[in-house]
Amino acid sequence: MFIDLQQSEQFIMTNDTLKQASLKKTPLIKAHQNMGAKLVDFGGWNMPIHYGSQIDEHHYVRKQAGMFDVCHMTIVDLRGSEVVAYLAKLLANDVAKIADKPGKALYSCMLNNSGGVIDDLIIYSMESTWVWVVVNSATREKDIAWMRTQIGSMAVDLNERDDLAMIAVQGPDARKLAAQALGDEIAGAQELKPFNALLINAGAENERFVARTGYTGEDGYEIVCANDQAEAMWNQLADAGVKPCGLGARDTLRLEAGMNLYGNDMDENQSPLESGLSWTVDFNNEQRQFIGREALEKQKKQGLKYKFVGLILKGKGILRAHQKVMLEGAGDDTNEGELTSGSFSPTMQQAIGFARVPVETGDSCLVEIRKKQLAAQVVKLPFVRQGKILVN
Repeated sequence: MFIDLQQSEQFIMTNDTLKQASLKKTPLIKAHQNMGAKLVDFGGWNMPIHYGSQIDEHHYVRKQAGMFDVCHMTIVDLRGSEVVAYLAKLLANDVAKIADKPGKALYSCMLNNSGGVIDDLIIYSMESTWVWVVVNSATREKDIAWMRTQIGSMAVDLNERDDLAMIAVQGPDARKLAAQALGDEIAGAQELKPFNALLINAGAENERFVARTGYTGEDGYEIVCANDQAEAMWNQLADAGVKPCGLGARDTLRLEAGMNLYGNDMDENQSPLESGLSWTVDFNNEQRQFIGREALEKQKKQGLKYKFVGLILKGKGILRAHQKVMLEGAGDDTNEGELTSGSFSPTMQQAIGFARVPVETGDSCLVEIRKKQLAAQVVKLPFVRQGKILVN
């Protein structure tokens, strides 16, 4: 049989190419390809890990302005007369803080009955009976299924807004450059305070939602627009000098900023109380029986066994998730903890990480790396915010 090799090459795909073809794509996929992004599988999505240098991208965000494709995040639209009552049950933080304050944002965990974290999310108040909830891409299906189940007979309508895209613009120059690039598209956003948002041109074709939030420890915006307008916005921002950045830089930036990553630093088997997220749990209203409250109150009464801390490796090496942490001089498993996240910090030029350790842990510990026990300093998070190193 004669085979035309030139013709067959047009149809033969490698396993890697087949896998990449099966991945979900954001509206910015062509822009990433045009800009030379290294694309990887991230929770079933074809996403950029970097555009040449993860380190350069990290420093650009700390010193100037970078942008990230976060279109894979899920915006859940909740409306109805019982939205506030529903969220009071669903979330560990109290949405009553922002219910009557359109534009206000609130960070919270959504818990299971045993107090484990189903997901961490941000809630934006749109109107008194309307909110947006932004959930993580890797947990979108289980999140939405859980949220639908908890509605029951309450007057709440839930809709996934898969018609919308989101771009995060982060860094000390982010808001200035975004205003230069987008002008009237985000008019009024310059007046936003941190953790506030603004809906611009509501109901129009060029509707924009701009939030002064982010996941890097720097100032900036997260901007929402229609899917078919995302690529043009991305290119406008790039033309204004905002550097495209990938998932690699996003991870080291959030790590330096002391921001948890779902699936690493907390999950359904860990409560927020032992994950550095006690501040997101509101026990003040005794009448508000949110899901998981009873389990958390029991945990508090019995006394926490672990605490969530930052670690700085004193010598050479890299901290990674799942490395064993030990108290100095300890000889049994009850005095062990574990790294949940870790990497090299481009800003600090040191290996840093998060760890869940016994509550009696002091200001130093040992980390097991390649069968060697290396000394580490225990510090309070975050490591870096607004470009400044906060630990010694």
